[in-house]
Amino acid sequence: MRVLVTGSRGFIGKNLVVRLGELSGFEVEQFSREDELSALSEKVQRVDAVVHLAGENRPRDVADFEKGNATLTALLCVAIQATGRKIPLILASSIQAELANPYGQSKRAAEQAVEQFALQTGNPAVIYRLPNVFGKWCKPNYNSVVATFCHNIAHQLPIQINDPSAQLQLVYVDDVISEFLSALESMAKGMRWGEVAPDYSITLGELASQIQDFKNCRSTLVSERVGSGLVRALYATYVSYLPPSRFAYDLPRYGDERGVFVEMLKTPDCGQFSYFTAHPGVTRGGHYHHSKTEKFLVIKGSARFGFRHVVTNETYEILTSGDVPQVVETVPGWTHDITNVGEDELVVMLWANEIFDRAHPDTIACEV
Repeated sequence: MRVLVTGSRGFIGKNLVVRLGELSGFEVEQFSREDELSALSEKVQRVDAVVHLAGENRPRDVADFEKGNATLTALLCVAIQATGRKIPLILASSIQAELANPYGQSKRAAEQAVEQFALQTGNPAVIYRLPNVFGKWCKPNYNSVVATFCHNIAHQLPIQINDPSAQLQLVYVDDVISEFLSALESMAKGMRWGEVAPDYSITLGELASQIQDFKNCRSTLVSERVGSGLVRALYATYVSYLPPSRFAYDLPRYGDERGVFVEMLKTPDCGQFSYFTAHPGVTRGGHYHHSKTEKFLVIKGSARFGFRHVVTNETYEILTSGDVPQVVETVPGWTHDITNVGEDELVVMLWANEIFDRAHPDTIACEV
């Protein structure tokens, strides 16, 4: 399927063009501001479907709302009809089409042009009234508060909040693109209204606080819950605005004659990750826990783990090395230590099921 993407150099357009380029069975034809309007008809002649994203959001002249939204869409419909073929059309409209402002009126006029075209010709068409769309490559300080907050906080610039309680309705660009791709593969005769799911609701104050927390996690080392839903999408968006000079950040490093210890990442409720080293012959540990558990993975070198039950005095020993990936768990009630029994530096990755609390460490010194 050869797909024409209008507005291909815009925020959503860039994401769609990249995704289409990843998939077999699709070829992309692009139309952007750099193209002459006369080229639109020629491009339509060569394609099997059209995703119409081009439009005006913030023109210098209010009259350009009508020209860039309603008129362009009407011309596109004429160009499709002129081919004599049924070419599926997806229109990205806006929830502002319900409002009586110049932008909303121009978007509603664009919808009406597609509605009339589909009704008269039976040409497949889907219209999406999108709320605020956010994600990578969105232009900050333009028409997305998410982009502005992410860009400014990532670049250590101030943000402005007039009404923290103002409610935002958001959809993530990856979900928008996935919905468009699904629609392209299941277009039916005539027109229908499409929806992007999931959609999210958040206040302006909550949004600013969440993005600020993303920034702070580099100093606290405590990650936000970024594995699913809105927080996942916002985190991916925030990170996409980091300048290359801030792709890396330093971690606290603690060292003594035994080696070094470095904490990498902490989570609110799933523990923390760190690593440590030990010089040849060095033994680390020598303590037990009542509830805390840990997982050790030797990355480099050879180690001997020693265990002793604090009540029965039963002992156990495990030899492991970086040559064989093997997790060694510490068990509550067993004192344990680890000794570098090799000739090289020992490097060990460590996960503990809770963040270390100096006030309540649950770590009792006790020799194996």
